Amino acid sequence: MNQPKRLFDFPYYQLENFPLEKSLVTKYDGQWKSLSTKQYIDQANKISRGLLRLGVLPNEKIAVISTTNRSEWNVLDVGVLQLGAQNVPIYPTISEEDYEYVLNHSEATYCFVSDTEVLEKVRSIQSNTRLKEVYSFDEISGCKNWKEVLELGEDKSNQEEVEKLKEAVKPDDLATLIYTSGTTGRPKGVMLSHNNITSNVLGSATRVPFEVGTYVSLSFLPVCHIFERMILYLYQYYSVSIHFAESIEKISDNLKEVKPHVISAVPRVLEKVYDKIIAKGSTVGGIKQKLFFWAVELGLEYEPYEANGWWYETRLKLARKLIFSKWKEGLGGNIELVVSGSAALQPRLARVFAAAGIPVMEGYGLTETSPVIAVNDQRNYNFRIGTVGKPLENVEVKIAEDGEILCKGPNVMLGYYKEPEKTKEVINDDNFFHTGDIGELDKDGFLKITDRKKEMFKTSGGKYVAPQVLENTMKQSRFIEQIMVIGDGEKMPAALVQPNFEFIQEWAKRKNIDLGDGSYKVIAESDRVKERIMEEVDFYNEKFGKWERVKVIELTPEVWGIDEGHLTPTMKLKRRNIKEIYKDKYNKIYGYD
Repeated sequence: MNQPKRLFDFPYYQLENFPLEKSLVTKYDGQWKSLSTKQYIDQANKISRGLLRLGVLPNEKIAVISTTNRSEWNVLDVGVLQLGAQNVPIYPTISEEDYEYVLNHSEATYCFVSDTEVLEKVRSIQSNTRLKEVYSFDEISGCKNWKEVLELGEDKSNQEEVEKLKEAVKPDDLATLIYTSGTTGRPKGVMLSHNNITSNVLGSATRVPFEVGTYVSLSFLPVCHIFERMILYLYQYYSVSIHFAESIEKISDNLKEVKPHVISAVPRVLEKVYDKIIAKGSTVGGIKQKLFFWAVELGLEYEPYEANGWWYETRLKLARKLIFSKWKEGLGGNIELVVSGSAALQPRLARVFAAAGIPVMEGYGLTETSPVIAVNDQRNYNFRIGTVGKPLENVEVKIAEDGEILCKGPNVMLGYYKEPEKTKEVINDDNFFHTGDIGELDKDGFLKITDRKKEMFKTSGGKYVAPQVLENTMKQSRFIEQIMVIGDGEKMPAALVQPNFEFIQEWAKRKNIDLGDGSYKVIAESDRVKERIMEEVDFYNEKFGKWERVKVIELTPEVWGIDEGHLTPTMKLKRRNIKEIYKDKYNKIYGYD
């Protein structure tokens, strides 16, 4: 078979080149159950035939809302796309109001949900939508099950019609609408064609050191986001066996069971893994603890390609044997690669994980670019810590006069669904997409992201401040879980901080500090805690110019979350919301009380 040109070509490519016994693997009732490549395709064809019998036509929109990644999602994806219809994945964690908006804006006619929780949210607004029916992956009383569509497709008599519709799908046809989680306003429907995503898969394929048919992966990032979805197609291209994690809470157990060679992660996950490792290392005591922190300090000095010389490499070899090998065991023992995206990775994490023999390859992109624009590659000196790697070979990147990153290539979206004016705002006449990110290309062609254009602000003194750079640096502190730098139009930068409550409880115990009942509210109101966190802020402030430094902080008593309105589903700060939620603290900082 030639290279895949449409998204549903990937499983067929796998079948022809390196079919797998375990192509897609999901856990049901405590048992891992797999679909072979052939079973995957057979089920997808059943879905296509079943949807045809339900009257689904080319260009119809089918919504999918799942709280976990699972085999059914991928089977349905191929089944929908083969008909020339479009898959509309929806974040499960958004509000019912946003469910209603996305379902209506996309004009979805059918919706597939994973479980009772999602079903209840859909049911609450279903009468306000065009939905003809809702099907669930789980067995739920009173809801049609997706197996009914499979059963409708058992009869192969309309397979010829499926084949004709497949044949009619062109690479530049619309494949999916992905509604961006947006930090402000209504989500926008990003129109991605088959070629947008397929070209990105093939462009990224040269950057990963996979051996066809031998790797195992564990997938846990939301597949409704283009980052994980593109990677799932990439795994299929390389015949990587895909196992789906049961939930975020069970990742640790699943890693040990599956023993993957590769995972994709967002920096927040890696930060939490690192914090847990450090917390555990802090409790062992004696010589073991000294050895542990010796290895960590060594790891924080890591440079790729033996740049630190033979003496460093000799010590690193010992550290890997004594300490870092246990880190790898915690991730299943076979991990060879972690792909990181969606937000900036702290360089210290890139260093220490690479030192531990768990290389994290940071990439960069947006939903609108399918998503990868650039990514690091540990081979051939194409890995540079503190950068997002070099742009893909089929993507052109240039830096505008104001520092904004512009990109052009087959990966750039068709536009925003039903919003031509908004499309024109981001894609200029030369077909360059305006990313909204500020960055620079170094002399060797590595791309570095410095901030979001819209998030940079100016103090009343006329000085520009790049909050993301400050935030990413200060989140290195174990005392700080989340931080948002503020100060637009104000006399100085300040910050709202969500403390790392678990770490602070442990720290207070170690230092015999009385924090009353140890509740989050008490911690946030403790002067001692605030002083200690300010010490951390001052330490990191030294890296910045005087005008950029955070002068005042206020601690917040809640864990910042998606449901609470602090974060987008991709864990980015909802700045306007956070400022509104903590308006009293903002006013206190700037003396507006």
